[in-house]
Amino acid sequence: MRISIHPVDPEPRQIRKAGEILRSGGIVIYPTDTVYGLGCNIEDKNAIERIYLIKGQRLNKPFSFVCSDLTHISEYANVSNMAFKTMKRMIPGAYTFILPAGRMQRLPKILISRRKTVGIRVPASPITHAIIKELGHPILSTSVTIESGELLNDPDLIVEHFNNVVDMIIDAGVLRSEPSSVIDLTGDSPVVVRQGAGDTSMLS
Repeated sequence: MRISIHPVDPEPRQIRKAGEILRSGGIVIYPTDTVYGLGCNIEDKNAIERIYLIKGQRLNKPFSFVCSDLTHISEYANVSNMAFKTMKRMIPGAYTFILPAGRMQRLPKILISRRKTVGIRVPASPITHAIIKELGHPILSTSVTIESGELLNDPDLIVEHFNNVVDMIIDAGVLRSEPSSVIDLTGDSPVVVRQGAGDTSMLS
């Protein structure tokens, strides 16, 4: 199913539909502030297995937890004072923060086994924020790529490759961006692992 949503003022009816699909174990492709994401409910084991199958990746391959804010971050990660202050200063934005994984007792074991770190994203995207708030907790997410590793930011190409394997594709137009910057916050000071769309000059 392909639907269009206004990128700045998303229609509540469409957001509710996306939330219903995620709650029922569906997979949704949605726009972030950088690229399109492939996401599912982090509390649904079957949905998590589906998303790994779609991506063709190992179960220990880390995906990101996409959040609307840092309110419940301690449920998923161990956050030092340095890490919290850094994230607070930079969110929402085009960043993925790597943190030591917490106990995550409420989540399926498939997400916890052998996991030492977790990626946290708080995108500056009204659509993303609205979907997460409708769902009530973060989304397990990864970027939309094909086998070659190429990012797909054109909804027409996304439909061509994924229409038969996901439950909803949210069309917000062509996204002309690059992936988020990745910042490691597991040590005593921030380390830029990948320079992407987010400005990391404030860390130097």
